[in-house]
Amino acid sequence: MNEQYYAQDIEPQIQAFWEDNNSFVATDKPDQEKYYCLSMFPYPSGRLHMGHVRNYTIGDVISRFQRMKGKNVLQPMGWDAFGLPAENAAMKNNVPPAQWTHENIAYMRDQLKRMGFGYDWSRELATCEPSYYRWEQWFFTKLLNKGLVYKKNAVVNWDPVDQTVLANEQVIDGRGWRSGALVERKEIPQWFLKITDYADQLLDDLDQLDDWPEQVRTMQRNWIGRSQGVELSFEVAEYGALEVFTTRPDTLMGVTYVAVAPQHPLALKAALTNPAMGEFIDSCKNMKVAEADMATMEKLGMDTGFSAIHPLTGQPVPVWTANFVLMDYGSGAVMSVPGHDQRDWEFATKYGLNIQQVIRPADESIEVDVSKAAYTDKGLLVNSGAFDEMEFQLAFDSIAAELDQQGKGKVTTNYRLRDWGVSRQRYWGAPIPVINCNTCGAVPVPEDQLPVVLPTDVEFDGSGSPIKKMASFINTSCPKCGDAAERETDTFDTFMESSWYYARFTSANHNDSMLAPGSADYWAPVDQYVGGIEHAILHLLYSRFFHKLMREMGLVSSDEPFKKLLC
Repeated sequence: MNEQYYAQDIEPQIQAFWEDNNSFVATDKPDQEKYYCLSMFPYPSGRLHMGHVRNYTIGDVISRFQRMKGKNVLQPMGWDAFGLPAENAAMKNNVPPAQWTHENIAYMRDQLKRMGFGYDWSRELATCEPSYYRWEQWFFTKLLNKGLVYKKNAVVNWDPVDQTVLANEQVIDGRGWRSGALVERKEIPQWFLKITDYADQLLDDLDQLDDWPEQVRTMQRNWIGRSQGVELSFEVAEYGALEVFTTRPDTLMGVTYVAVAPQHPLALKAALTNPAMGEFIDSCKNMKVAEADMATMEKLGMDTGFSAIHPLTGQPVPVWTANFVLMDYGSGAVMSVPGHDQRDWEFATKYGLNIQQVIRPADESIEVDVSKAAYTDKGLLVNSGAFDEMEFQLAFDSIAAELDQQGKGKVTTNYRLRDWGVSRQRYWGAPIPVINCNTCGAVPVPEDQLPVVLPTDVEFDGSGSPIKKMASFINTSCPKCGDAAERETDTFDTFMESSWYYARFTSANHNDSMLAPGSADYWAPVDQYVGGIEHAILHLLYSRFFHKLMREMGLVSSDEPFKKLLC
């Protein structure tokens, strides 16, 4: 036996043996206990990095251990292949994104094989292949028919260089995370999935995930953000009811102004006769919208000139527009109680607005001076008329009942979670399978016309997605009436592809449906999922949402996609 280990001589022989003998090819064996181990699949950027090596080594060790215990182990590998990096590389190197992506996949596949990981390469998939995204398109059309998809104008973060929408988390210091361009707030038509319809399920089912890190479960709970409060309205002359939501109705008597988003109809109406208001609204188009940024940025605003009538006192309070109110959160309006909310206090102090104390500590020895800072704790009501000396819950119930009796408010449950905007104005993504007809509206592409294949022989001129100018792709006929119509030119958010790939691995070579029923139920859910903590919210939340949608369509029978999570 040699004293030294010559990896370059020994490992190619062993790896060839594994490949020749299908050593890691998994097949359905209903009479044998299965174990599905999955590491988050990589974006084919061109080279593996140490983060990949870490995750894939962990997953491989777990898989080999479970195989040694006699289990039927599935450990697949694939490629999260759509996204902006390929488009940027295409423009930089004058090479089509498809070519760039497939060359990178080939190189990275060779790297993974040389590292000796025990993957079932017979199940390899790439999300940019029509054979994969056709079922995503099919699924979308089913959701559209079920009423779980809709299109509306939405205020979004617009990157003028990459010419696409960015999530709040992709805006860093007011600039696009990839291009570095100043991000604008822009209203455009967007497709949405009704993830909010599943907010309670997504929240309650976290209790099933005992083998997930508590940190991740807490992050998801906070992201969903279920809270009970009161929805109430302030009447505004020449406008109507201005609705707000609050979890602190006990502070209602301390409202001294109402704040609306710069894009709110009241602010826009004020701008018609006030040029300075128009300038302020324009200046907010490039403001930071990530929560951490909004918490620390300077609070700015303007008086709209409108007054709102307090629902209980009947007294007028001014309506201001403020940069800390977002149009896409709730109604785009908030009641402001500077005596008991620090953000409202900072704004009121800056602009000389009234500050009134309506809560005092239960411990009378504690002194409160709301001229120096907001008192944000719960306590007993003061300066609140019939509600004086009530503690929080009694005040909550009493004020809510009074508002309900007057038809001005009601108790409701609200969520921080917002519906998932899934359309992007970029090229390198799966086409959204919708045909826009002047007569019939938005019509889902019929099943026998799927997939809607993304053209790959394209050239970039630096002015957005090339398919938005490609008549051969756009022009078609309406499946309903037969009249001339146009294809949707937006593509899916790449989170759509990564939200169900784990399920497709169970049926990767099945071409007759999205999932092979027997195989999907045999292998799913994933027994061990390995990946980075940076995916704790969006990817994992969207995957959980997709799994529940697939369950409702009879594609899987389990409630959750991943039993154990290591990150």
